[in-house]
Amino acid sequence: MKALVLAGGKGTRLRPLTHTSAKQLVPVANKPVLYYGLEALRDAGVTSVGIVVGDTGAEVREAVGDGSRFGLDVTYIPQEAPLGLAHCVLIARDFLGEDPFVLYLGDNFLVGGITDLIDAFCGSGHDAQILLTKVAEPQFYGVAELGPDGEILRLEEKPEHPRSDLAIVGVYTFSPAIHEAVRAIKPSARGELEITDAIKWLIDHGYRVHSHFVSGYWKDTGRLQDILECNRIVLEAVAPDNRGTVDGLSEITGNVVVEPGAVVANSVVRGPAVIGANARISDSYIGPYTSIGENCLIQDTEVEYAIVLPDSSITGVARLTYSLIGRNVEVTRAEGVPNTYQLMVGDHSKVQVKA
Repeated sequence: MKALVLAGGKGTRLRPLTHTSAKQLVPVANKPVLYYGLEALRDAGVTSVGIVVGDTGAEVREAVGDGSRFGLDVTYIPQEAPLGLAHCVLIARDFLGEDPFVLYLGDNFLVGGITDLIDAFCGSGHDAQILLTKVAEPQFYGVAELGPDGEILRLEEKPEHPRSDLAIVGVYTFSPAIHEAVRAIKPSARGELEITDAIKWLIDHGYRVHSHFVSGYWKDTGRLQDILECNRIVLEAVAPDNRGTVDGLSEITGNVVVEPGAVVANSVVRGPAVIGANARISDSYIGPYTSIGENCLIQDTEVEYAIVLPDSSITGVARLTYSLIGRNVEVTRAEGVPNTYQLMVGDHSKVQVKA
């Protein structure tokens, strides 16, 4: 079985971070989201992976390489523009051949893997299997309605009045029948070839389309709150591991990972937390559910429930929470006139300040 991993798209909900970086490479517990998906595929026994890339293709290629570090054989498939998930299947026809495959959205985060999904599909005789999970607000998702035996009866995209609370997760398994479907459908109103339309085509033409339920935790990491929540989930499972330097004036409590070359000086770190390689934490407080990237400097600052990407510095900030700080960012306290803010903020940024 092969896999088609989607690592293109614009990542508009995570701007400005995604103006310069692939959304699939945003780190959770200091590891890119995309890596979790590739590892899940490997653990499920899939070794041949095609990765569809767009404008950030060079960055994805650099991060993943030939896939050997994951035990995978990776082929890159360029997509000229984000023209829909079904379009990705269309342009990957030569790579996929006549093999069944997993379609995996690279910004999806699954705890528990997909081994049971693939095992259920293989030998089932189904032409498509859609991963589902129950959600509290189905009107914000693609929604599936099931028959008595778990077969998919119909799909709706963000319906005003959902027929069920079963949201479509961004992982699917397909037989080669999907290739006929993606060739048959037309672009939607937004100009894209929708995978839901292709699945509807399979249903309408008598193909067997079945459901499968998420066995663990799932999040679409397209928004800030989702990334921070995934970070929390992963950090809750980390084991203490100190391979850096922690001086005698510092206090480390809970499950904290201090990666090689990192220095913690005169500071408090309360886990779960990860301090990246060659980072320096001095005269600071690092609170729970915080990931500090490699080569960061945190000085005279309090940080909690946050992700700080590599090569950034935060100095003299009284309290920073519920935040995602990009790469090579400098956050400092303004000197001089009290009770003022000095900001240089890029397009599509979000800044909250206390009056």
